[in-house]
This record gives sequence, structure tokens and C-alpha cells, in this order.
Amino acid sequence: MEDSYKHRGLRRKLIATIKSKGITDEAVLAAMGKVPRHIFFDNAFLEHAYQDKAFPIGQGQTISQPYTVAFQTMLLGIKPGDKILEIGTGSGYQASILLEMGAKVFTIEYNKVLYEQTKKVLPSLGYRPIFKHGDGSLGWPIHEPYNGIVVTAGAPVVPEKLKEQLVVGGKLIVPVGNSERQQMLKITRVSETEFETESFDYFAFVPLLGKEGWNK
Repeated sequence: MEDSYKHRGLRRKLIATIKSKGITDEAVLAAMGKVPRHIFFDNAFLEHAYQDKAFPIGQGQTISQPYTVAFQTMLLGIKPGDKILEIGTGSGYQASILLEMGAKVFTIEYNKVLYEQTKKVLPSLGYRPIFKHGDGSLGWPIHEPYNGIVVTAGAPVVPEKLKEQLVVGGKLIVPVGNSERQQMLKITRVSETEFETESFDYFAFVPLLGKEGWNK
């Protein structure tokens, strides 16, 4: 699917919208301006691709609202070359943003159908994260430590296994709450044994499934 002049224009409007909502990180805005969000939509729903809202992608999952993607990414404070672990690959849109920012991305998807779909789609767009199908609530210890971990699903509690996989100075961005809404948390590892937690706005995510999420 082509990335037309019309698509680029709609993307510029979307960037202006999320900027007006408080996203100030120019690197995040630039990356989102490059990723063709419409590629992640079925043809029947293309008119929704550049609206600032979440949208179903099948298997009971959604592609996150662009503002939410931008907010989580901004909290990570990514520098080129950072190792980032994404919990919940979904459509692959968030992973594409992280890759555009120069991160080395490891991404885990719980749902096998979505995992197989996205593993094919992203490389065809030139985006090549390292994929895994499995329980993201436990992280991916073989590749730790990470400079950042972003959880794109709502957790009932902060997954302790993820905190353990951060470098000192690394950040875990995770929405925590009930099935209706979750508060965005930024947990920074300040030493081998100490963590600092900052709390932000409330969001609504699909549930994080797994041993340290909502057990299925």
C-alpha cells in the first residue's frame, strides 16, 4: 500500500493534534510523522487511520490511540542505540515508532495469530524488531538488561520480573489498574535494589495476559 501525498498530509494533521495535547518530544513527533499508520489498517477502515483514537485490529486487540503511543514513548526518553523491550507487539505500530527513533527493539506478543501476522508485515515495511511469541509479563531475560521497557496493555500490578530486567537508570512504562482504566506509571531503576515511581494520567488498555498480568 502506498504512502500518498494525502496520507502524509493527514499524518501532519495528526502530529499537530497530539502536539496540542502536550507531546513535546520532537524526536517522538518526527518518528510518528514518518510511520504510515494506515498500513496497519484493513482497507475498509482506512478513514480511521489518522484519527487520534484506538481501533480494533482483531483477536480482541487494538492499535493504540496515537496520543497514547506518543505519551508512552516520550516517557521512555529514548536515545539512539537504546535496547527497548516492548510487551504487546499488537499491530507493530509502536515497535515501528521505536525503531524510527533508533532503538534496538525486542517485542513480545501473547496472541499467536497477531504474532504471525505482524512478524510478516513489519519486515515488508523495513522495520525489523526481534520478535517473540510468549508471556510478555515475564519479560525476555536472555536479552536483558534493557534501557527501557514499555507495556502496551493494562496490568493489575507492576510486573516485578520486568523491573529486574532494567539497567540502572532504565525505565519501565506500564499502565496499572483494573479492567476499566489504568494509571500510567514510570518506574526508574536508580540502583540495583532501588526504584522510583512517577504517576501520570489514566488510560484504557486491553488486559495484559500472563503470569504477572491477568491470568488467562
